[in-house]
Amino acid sequence: MNNPRTLLWRPAIALWHRDVVRFLRQRNRIISALLTPFVFWILLGAGFTPSFRPQGTEEVSYLAYFFPGTLVLIMLFTAIFSTISVIEDRREGFLQGVLVAPVSPAAIVLGKFLGGTTLAAGQALLFCALAPLAGIPLRPDLLPLLLLAFVLVGFSMTGLGFLVAWPMDSTQGFHAIMNIVLMPLWMVSGALFPLPSGNSIMAWLGALNPVTYGVALIRNALDIAPLPGAPSTTLCLVVTVFFCAATCLASSILVAKRRKAS
Repeated sequence: MNNPRTLLWRPAIALWHRDVVRFLRQRNRIISALLTPFVFWILLGAGFTPSFRPQGTEEVSYLAYFFPGTLVLIMLFTAIFSTISVIEDRREGFLQGVLVAPVSPAAIVLGKFLGGTTLAAGQALLFCALAPLAGIPLRPDLLPLLLLAFVLVGFSMTGLGFLVAWPMDSTQGFHAIMNIVLMPLWMVSGALFPLPSGNSIMAWLGALNPVTYGVALIRNALDIAPLPGAPSTTLCLVVTVFFCAATCLASSILVAKRRKAS
């Protein structure tokens, strides 16, 4: 009789290893996932720094303010490139073979999530080498929190991408949905500009947006002066962990349904 380790961890590690190796062999994916956010960061930072003066953080430049948002954007792009492999694997027949194999549906989800999280967190950590250019010193005592933030945000971004990719058969449709759903989530998270306070529509959208708490968590881990009314580190951790669990559970349900159908 198969034990839980055989049904869950071994296939999950195999899928994780496959996604990481595939990504590393496609250099264009590495370049695009890092270069596009870097260009955004440089161009927007150079353009908005002279006029960026949010109340309460007048000493923070736009390069420093936008740095956490750029890290989340890197993880978002990595999640898109990682989870699009779900559609490619279905088209090539690999996914059907995995679905009929005697493994737990959660192993498929866990393997894909771990692969995307590893790539997203790794690239975000690599981009942190540019933090001194924005005047952000990396504090050793906050590095564990920063690494935890990368893992949680990378996991949640991969989860969102997986939920979109799993029911789809077209890569073109996947990119369209990602642009409609994930990019607005990122833009209304405080990554690009400070969210207003009070009872405005933008304030409510930001408060209900789970990506907001991921951006704030990274900002707190980098010890960047928080904006007035920004969520605390504890609240950011609670919301992000809950969001990770929700995406993982929803993905497992979708995989189990397709497995029954096949």
